[in-house]
Amino acid sequence: MTFAHLSAIGLMSTKFINWSIFIMLCLIWGSSFKLMHDSQQGLNSAEIAGVRIFSAALVFLPFAVFHIGKIPGPRMGLVILSAIFGNLVPAFLFAKAITKIDSSLAGILNSLTPICVVVIAILFFRDKINARKIWGVLTGFFGLVLLTFLPALTGEVSISFYNLGYTLLIVLATFLYGINVNMVGHFLKDLNPVHVATVSLAFMLIPSGIILWQQGFLHHDFTNKEVKYSVMASAGLGIAGTAIATALFYILVQKAGGLFASLVTYGIPFVALLWGFIDGEKITWIKPACLAIILFGVYLANRPEKGVSN
Repeated sequence: MTFAHLSAIGLMSTKFINWSIFIMLCLIWGSSFKLMHDSQQGLNSAEIAGVRIFSAALVFLPFAVFHIGKIPGPRMGLVILSAIFGNLVPAFLFAKAITKIDSSLAGILNSLTPICVVVIAILFFRDKINARKIWGVLTGFFGLVLLTFLPALTGEVSISFYNLGYTLLIVLATFLYGINVNMVGHFLKDLNPVHVATVSLAFMLIPSGIILWQQGFLHHDFTNKEVKYSVMASAGLGIAGTAIATALFYILVQKAGGLFASLVTYGIPFVALLWGFIDGEKITWIKPACLAIILFGVYLANRPEKGVSN
């Protein structure tokens, strides 16, 4: 077997791993909106976010004890900032926003993340983004716009822009995601992604714990079914949607780049679509058609130049 053949096999294996992680993240984060919604039965938005981050930090704490020595001191501040921008603050912004706006609107606003990644990369990191990749991002975003507004135009669903301030909370969260993706891709890419994920989230144990204490979380009646279910849903959101997903996301950023990793936001609405199908919701031609547009955008943004591996 020639070197060229070995290189081709290695490239195929890398792409398979990248896409496997991509799909897992879509499944995990796509289910997070349902868990956030379910958690509202017995907890307020700050408690939902607090339990989410606290449980994720608690799970990673034992690993962080062993990994913290592998993070260079000068970059420890960036590792902590990564958790603040990529997990802590967005968790509270989303938990607050989801109590007041439609989930369909939340999904489309969340898809602004790849746009923010590109804009921040160009404006603040002086990156040169290939025009085809930008068109891929915009194509995917266009598909999500259609996914949200076509059903409204045909009368299938209604979209309410109730309280613009709450929609801006998600826009701010996507902006923070964009900063985090670029920061990890530029300054932390050479570090082990699992080390970065465990150490960064472990540091969030203290601020999330303080917030839960301030919210009077311990005063809840934990024998109440709604409270118990809400806590379990929020903790599951933290363990799977924050702890495990953050580690997978950092691995994907390291292996495939920040832009491709951010395109996970385009798969999230279709996991919600699957939940809807399970619940017996009507599935029309609009959603598969929009899915095709979005996947085409993902393909454009990730397709390597001729002779260049991505």
